[in-house]
Amino acid sequence: MRDGSGRRDRWFPAVVIVVLLAFLAAGTANNLARNPQPQLVAEGIPGRKMPAATFDGPYGDLIRHAIADLDALTLPNGATLAGWDGPWRFVWPRDASFVAAAYCSIGQDAAAGRVLDFLNGIRPSTGRWEARYADSGEAIRDGREPQLDGSGWVLWATWFCRTGSRYWDLVRESADQIVAELGPDGLPAPSPDYWERPESELTLGTVAPLLTGLRAAVGIADDLGHPDEAARWNEALDKLTKATDRHFGPDYPRTAARAVSHLEPGLDPIGLGGGADAIVTVLGPPFAPARDVVTTAIDRARGVLTQPNGGVTPGEDWRTDGVSWTPQTAMFALSAAARGDRATAGELLTWLDHYRTSSGALPEKVNRDLRPAGEAPLGWTSALVVLAAGALEKPLPIP
Repeated sequence: MRDGSGRRDRWFPAVVIVVLLAFLAAGTANNLARNPQPQLVAEGIPGRKMPAATFDGPYGDLIRHAIADLDALTLPNGATLAGWDGPWRFVWPRDASFVAAAYCSIGQDAAAGRVLDFLNGIRPSTGRWEARYADSGEAIRDGREPQLDGSGWVLWATWFCRTGSRYWDLVRESADQIVAELGPDGLPAPSPDYWERPESELTLGTVAPLLTGLRAAVGIADDLGHPDEAARWNEALDKLTKATDRHFGPDYPRTAARAVSHLEPGLDPIGLGGGADAIVTVLGPPFAPARDVVTTAIDRARGVLTQPNGGVTPGEDWRTDGVSWTPQTAMFALSAAARGDRATAGELLTWLDHYRTSSGALPEKVNRDLRPAGEAPLGWTSALVVLAAGALEKPLPIP
């Protein structure tokens, strides 16, 4: 009888490779089915007008188009739409806060005032801000839970624009709401955040804006001569800061790490689990004073979240579809610019500039095929780009 082992040895590796390729193809097909390639909703807002002002620097045209889109998205009553179409045509307190700050950063205080006036008109006297509102001011209750992070964002925008005296009731109520949410451990209960989904665990997406908001509220109270409020909010800020470092440090992932791995002597421990989140940028400038441990966490998160197309995804546990989201990419650009990392800021702003639509609008996403996708323009991205480009020209204030 012939020994066929030699022949089997020759064809066995080929069979294994074919089987593995089949599995990979099936996995890819399944991922594409679960995460279809997003497409562009619209090229931009029809008939929007370019601002008369010109802006210097390499991103002048990018800023002009971003401002034109913010002007178009901001209605006469101050309602700032997240986008022009369909499910984006609502006011998110978070997005509106960034729009107000962007206007203030370029000296358009009247436009910022209209945005803040609208937010002041819809503020919850008690309780959390709703996730979104109609342009009439009516809360949209579509199953989305109220979101605690709104209290932090509106406080930061009010401080950034130096309008605390005009909106003192908003400041007091939002800051007191944050204080009331803190438990004995110094942390709030879980709340939905910018991921727009129910959360069973506390996320950095809720905590980081609250830290910024309390810091801003303390600054406003100090400036306006309200020592009792300043002391109360500063005590809460200290409590929340320590709890955040204890719960999320040293990597500051989206949710607290399940365990910590201690490496060789002299090396910092590494958190296991939790997943990187772009919101870690809010723990540093221009939202908070710089700290080495936070800078390390921001740089690590950017490395983890960068997609093959060059932008970033919101989080490590986000859908694995290879799509970049422009707000989170712009958050890293703003963070880099505010920390003096001009090379990274320039790289990311150039990437955002490159993937604008034919009308010059900044889209919500860039898909795997390197094409703009989702809603265009997206107000949050436009505001972040204005702030990031501005931070390259002069330092932004830090609460």
